[in-house]
Parts: sequence; structure tokens; C-alpha cells
Amino acid sequence: MRSPIPDYLQEVLAACAPATGAVADYIPELAAADPDRLAICIATPDGAVYTAGDTDVEFTIQSMSKPFVYALAIADLGLKGVLAKVDVEPSGEAFNVISLEEESGRPENPMINAGAILTHSLVRGADDEERFERILEMFSKLAGRELSVDEEVFASEWSTTHRNLAMGHMLKAVGVMEADPVRVVRGYVRQCAIKVTCRDLAVMAATLAGGGVHPVSGERLLSREVTRQALSVMTTCGMYDAAGDWVTTVGIPAKSGVSGGILGALPGQVGLAVFSPRLDVHGHSVRGVEVFGRLSADMGLHMMDVAPQPTAALRQQYADDSRTVYRLQGNLRFAGTETVVRAVSEADVETERVVLDLTRVNSVDDVSRRMLDEVVRRLAIDGVRVELIDPEGVLPQQ
Repeated sequence: MRSPIPDYLQEVLAACAPATGAVADYIPELAAADPDRLAICIATPDGAVYTAGDTDVEFTIQSMSKPFVYALAIADLGLKGVLAKVDVEPSGEAFNVISLEEESGRPENPMINAGAILTHSLVRGADDEERFERILEMFSKLAGRELSVDEEVFASEWSTTHRNLAMGHMLKAVGVMEADPVRVVRGYVRQCAIKVTCRDLAVMAATLAGGGVHPVSGERLLSREVTRQALSVMTTCGMYDAAGDWVTTVGIPAKSGVSGGILGALPGQVGLAVFSPRLDVHGHSVRGVEVFGRLSADMGLHMMDVAPQPTAALRQQYADDSRTVYRLQGNLRFAGTETVVRAVSEADVETERVVLDLTRVNSVDDVSRRMLDEVVRRLAIDGVRVELIDPEGVLPQQ
């Protein structure tokens, strides 16, 4: 059976395809981006990846780099050391606001540019080049492939980065940044010019969603404590002056970039990424915001709408001469039900009958019901009869 999840993602892209907004024109190379590109990718903490649209098109990571560099700085200095330099309070202002705390001189958070520039300077390295190489190496591990810099975008952005340079000099002037401001800002701009795809971002986000463990390699890249801090700041500050609206309507820790990407990480469930270059007044992808809102509503992904999830929704599967049995358990939500859908999709069922045993299932949310209904429908198309065992009637019916 073919999984219904990619088809659903295609439907979402089709529904969200029309868009207003314009590409970022203050960076000449970004102004040349194709405004009609559109991609979506979902990655689970155990390594499943679903894609639709232009998911292999490369673009620069821009401000979506900030949570990961923040995490690296914490891993290097410890949270206390980073907090001494960069606060975690939402600014309520645009990403390029020039403001510092009155008494301490700290930037308000590491997601606005002033905080991100200072955070870049906190990453350890014998010199600027070693610092950047450590950042690039970490990004490559997070993406699961070797990444590189878009030199044309870097040169274009560096030639117009006067406001960021002003922030760097301001940070140096108040004594909160020790390194040379020009060299730090240059490294920060280069960090933003690292090339990624929508798929890369979803896998990177899934690493955060999985508590710092890479979903494909299984390697621990970040500690749970560092991951929690990065996700917390993404929640409150990642969407800048639209953060409050984002948290209440979408409810997924997220970070946007002016190249048109948005990445989101829902702890324990999924990493998400959308790419579409047209931006709104906040510098966020217009269609990206719409797609995330649709996914949150359809899949029940709002972080404040949480039910306990067992370690595995699929308790047991086996086949005998006449049937294939899938025994489910716990509270079924998208992340858990996806593992069941995947198991059925990959099983290449050869029996004439499939049994879905929900005896140990406590509850089934709406998206899981629709996913299971679609599994039943598609198996029927394949000529397989499905028997549902649901003694407590936990599967909601339309």
C-alpha cells in the first residue's frame, strides 16, 4: 500500500499555492529568487521523511541558522555563560531592531540579529575560520549531508550589511562583545549563506524534536538540556514581532528566514519545513505561515493540545496463513499513528485479511481516525479485507 501522507502534503500545497507578498529585495541575490517555489517536508524523530513540491531546491538558511548556533554556543560555554551575554526575553520588535538592555548591554534574545551576532561570537574557535568551520560541520551533521556556502549570496549580503555592522560596533562599544565586530559580523553573514534544502531543514528540525538525536543516524548531536533551551527560545522569540500570534494560532516552536523558509520542531512528534520565497511584513514566508497553520489544525500539532504518547503506538505485528495483525496501544496522535501507517505501507501485505486490533488503545484523535480510515480504504482498493477489533469503541466515527 502507498502511504497517504505524501498525497495529503500535495493537497496542502495545492490549497495554499496562491500567495501575496514579495521576495526579500534588500539583498540583491535574494531578490532574484523564483517567487513561485513551494515545498513542504515532514521528518519524524525515528527517521521517516515525507516530501512534496520543490524539496530538493537549495536556498540559503539565513536566520533559520540562529537556533542551531545558539545551541552550539550553549554546548561550548554552558547556559549560564551564554545568558550572561544574551538574554531570552521576546523583543516584540522586528528582527533587525537595534536595541540592548539598559543596564547589562545584552541583546534581548538570540533570535534577533543583534543577539545572533553576539551568539556567533561565543562559539569557540582559535580564529574566525575555525569558528565558522565548526558551525558548518555541525549544520552538515544536522542535515545528514555535507553543506556549503552560497558565495554569491554571501558576497551580496556582505555588501549591504551596514545595519548588522552597526549592531556589531554597538555590541563592542558597550563591552558585551569581546571580538572584532567586523570579523564577527562577516562570520555571521557567512553563517546565514549556508545552503540547505527543505528536506535538510526538516531533518534538522526533527533532531530538535527528538531531543538532540539525529533521526536518521541515531547520533546524539545536542544534549536534551541544550535542545530544550533552543526550542524554548524558538517558541517565544523565533517569529519576532509575530511570535504571539504564531504561538496562539500555530503552536509549534519555529524559526523563519528571509530566503523564504520556516522550520518547526514539535518535541517528540515531528520536524517540519516549508519553503516559499514571498514574504509578509514580518519577513516570514506568506505561504509558509499558511501551510504551518493548516498542518497544525489538520494534524492536531498545537503544542498546548497534548496527550500522553506511549513509546510505541504499534505494539505488535505478525502474519499467519490467513491474516496480518497489527496491535495498537496507547493514545493515538499523528506521530504514533504515522508509525502504524508506515508499517502497513511497507509491509507489502500478502494475506487476504488485515486485522487492526485497538483493544489496548485508550483514545484516537481526529487526524489518527482519518489516517486509519484511509489505510482501510486503500487496503480495500488493493483487494484486502480489513477487520477492526475495537471493543471499547475508541475509534471515533464520522
